[in-house]
Amino acid sequence: MTGLSNPQTDPVQAMLGQTSLQTTLFTATSRYYGIATTNLAQNGAPPIVYLLRRFVPQPENFQLLQTYTVTQGDRLDNIAAKYLGDPTLFWRACDANRAMKPWELTATVGRKLRITMPAGITGAAL
Repeated sequence: MTGLSNPQTDPVQAMLGQTSLQTTLFTATSRYYGIATTNLAQNGAPPIVYLLRRFVPQPENFQLLQTYTVTQGDRLDNIAAKYLGDPTLFWRACDANRAMKPWELTATVGRKLRITMPAGITGAAL
Protein backbone atom coordinates (compact mmCIF):
# COMPACT_ATOMS: atom_id res chain seq x y z
CA MET A 1 0.00 0.00 0.00
CA THR A 2 1.59 3.28 -1.05
CA GLY A 3 0.65 6.56 0.56
CA LEU A 4 -2.39 5.17 2.38
CA SER A 5 -2.35 3.88 5.92
CA ASN A 6 -4.00 0.57 6.61
CA PRO A 7 -6.57 0.81 9.44
CA GLN A 8 -5.86 -2.86 10.15
CA THR A 9 -2.24 -2.10 11.12
CA ASP A 10 -2.16 1.67 11.76
CA PRO A 11 -3.24 2.29 15.39
CA VAL A 12 -4.08 5.96 14.74
CA GLN A 13 -6.40 5.07 11.85
CA ALA A 14 -7.94 2.27 13.93
CA MET A 15 -8.61 4.74 16.76
CA LEU A 16 -10.08 7.35 14.38
CA GLY A 17 -12.36 4.70 12.93
CA GLN A 18 -13.87 4.24 16.39
CA THR A 19 -14.68 7.93 16.83
CA SER A 20 -16.47 10.74 15.03
CA LEU A 21 -13.04 12.01 13.90
CA GLN A 22 -12.94 9.72 10.90
CA THR A 23 -10.77 10.89 8.04
CA THR A 24 -12.04 11.39 4.52
CA LEU A 25 -10.37 10.91 1.18
CA PHE A 26 -12.30 13.81 -0.34
CA THR A 27 -11.87 17.56 0.04
CA ALA A 28 -14.72 19.74 1.29
CA THR A 29 -15.39 20.88 -2.30
CA SER A 30 -15.89 17.32 -3.58
CA ARG A 31 -19.36 15.99 -4.33
CA TYR A 32 -18.35 12.92 -2.31
CA TYR A 33 -17.29 14.83 0.83
CA GLY A 34 -19.22 13.59 3.85
CA ILE A 35 -20.57 10.48 2.12
CA ALA A 36 -20.34 7.55 4.52
CA THR A 37 -18.29 4.46 3.76
CA THR A 38 -18.85 0.83 4.57
CA ASN A 39 -16.83 -2.37 4.32
CA LEU A 40 -17.21 -5.44 2.18
CA ALA A 41 -15.84 -8.40 4.10
CA GLN A 42 -13.84 -10.97 2.19
CA ASN A 43 -12.92 -14.47 3.28
CA GLY A 44 -9.66 -13.91 5.13
CA ALA A 45 -8.63 -10.91 3.04
CA PRO A 46 -8.68 -7.32 4.23
CA PRO A 47 -12.12 -5.72 3.81
CA ILE A 48 -12.80 -3.48 0.84
CA VAL A 49 -13.92 0.00 1.85
CA TYR A 50 -16.35 1.73 -0.50
CA LEU A 51 -18.61 4.79 -0.59
CA LEU A 52 -22.29 4.47 0.00
CA ARG A 53 -24.56 5.83 -2.71
CA ARG A 54 -24.76 9.58 -3.20
CA PHE A 55 -28.28 10.79 -3.83
CA VAL A 56 -28.49 13.86 -6.02
CA PRO A 57 -30.32 16.63 -4.19
CA GLN A 58 -33.51 18.08 -5.65
CA PRO A 59 -32.75 21.31 -7.61
CA GLU A 60 -35.77 22.97 -5.99
CA ASN A 61 -33.86 22.86 -2.69
CA PHE A 62 -31.09 25.15 -4.00
CA GLN A 63 -31.30 28.91 -3.65
CA LEU A 64 -31.03 30.49 -7.10
CA LEU A 65 -28.37 33.17 -7.49
CA GLN A 66 -28.90 33.80 -11.20
CA THR A 67 -29.45 32.13 -14.53
CA TYR A 68 -26.86 31.82 -17.27
CA THR A 69 -27.61 31.44 -20.98
CA VAL A 70 -25.31 28.99 -22.77
CA THR A 71 -23.44 30.40 -25.76
CA GLN A 72 -21.49 28.69 -28.54
CA GLY A 73 -18.27 27.12 -27.25
CA ASP A 74 -19.17 27.31 -23.56
CA ARG A 75 -17.56 24.76 -21.25
CA LEU A 76 -19.01 23.84 -17.89
CA ASP A 77 -15.66 24.10 -16.10
CA ASN A 78 -15.26 27.69 -17.34
CA ILE A 79 -18.80 28.56 -16.24
CA ALA A 80 -18.12 27.04 -12.81
CA ALA A 81 -14.86 28.98 -12.52
CA LYS A 82 -16.58 32.27 -13.39
CA TYR A 83 -19.71 31.91 -11.24
CA LEU A 84 -18.65 29.49 -8.49
CA GLY A 85 -14.98 30.45 -8.22
CA ASP A 86 -13.61 26.97 -8.94
CA PRO A 87 -13.74 24.93 -12.18
CA THR A 88 -13.87 21.67 -10.22
CA LEU A 89 -17.26 22.71 -8.84
CA PHE A 90 -18.92 21.95 -12.20
CA TRP A 91 -20.82 19.17 -10.41
CA ARG A 92 -22.75 21.79 -8.42
CA ALA A 93 -24.13 23.13 -11.70
CA CYS A 94 -25.07 19.56 -12.61
CA ASP A 95 -26.95 19.10 -9.33
CA ALA A 96 -28.70 22.47 -9.65
CA ASN A 97 -29.83 21.67 -13.20
CA ARG A 98 -30.75 18.00 -12.72
CA ALA A 99 -28.01 16.81 -15.09
CA MET A 100 -26.50 13.34 -14.91
CA LYS A 101 -24.22 14.02 -17.90
CA PRO A 102 -22.28 17.29 -17.45
CA TRP A 103 -21.62 17.81 -21.17
CA GLU A 104 -25.36 18.01 -21.83
CA LEU A 105 -25.59 21.31 -19.93
CA THR A 106 -23.61 23.20 -22.59
CA ALA A 107 -24.66 21.17 -25.66
CA THR A 108 -27.59 23.43 -26.56
CA VAL A 109 -26.92 27.10 -27.26
CA GLY A 110 -29.54 29.22 -25.51
CA ARG A 111 -30.16 26.78 -22.68
CA LYS A 112 -30.72 28.50 -19.34
CA LEU A 113 -28.58 27.18 -16.49
CA ARG A 114 -29.38 27.70 -12.85
CA ILE A 115 -26.45 29.10 -10.85
CA THR A 116 -27.21 28.38 -7.20
CA MET A 117 -25.89 28.44 -3.69
CA PRO A 118 -24.54 25.13 -2.35
CA ALA A 119 -27.16 22.69 -1.11
CA GLY A 120 -28.55 23.68 2.26
CA ILE A 121 -27.41 27.31 2.15
CA THR A 122 -30.09 29.94 1.79
CA GLY A 123 -30.05 33.70 1.57
CA ALA A 124 -31.02 33.87 5.24
CA ALA A 125 -27.75 32.12 6.12
CA LEU A 126 -25.58 34.71 4.34
